[in-house]
Amino acid sequence: MHLTIRLSEVLKERGMTQKQLSELTGIRPAAISEICNNQRTSINREHIEKIADCLGIHDVRDIIRLEK
Repeated sequence: MHLTIRLSEVLKERGMTQKQLSELTGIRPAAISEICNNQRTSINREHIEKIADCLGIHDVRDIIRLEK
């Protein structure tokens, strides 16, 4: 089992770019890109909270999936 981050899909659904998300959250553009491309082995809890708040996400399962 592994975690998959659906941030790229969620951004597309909301018509938002990675750059816009970076500007709104204060998270480095490179970090946003790595998260969108599932290149991170760990994600800062604060980043998840900022992203969820910015995108109006109330259930973390909307952006994080546990897959087999």
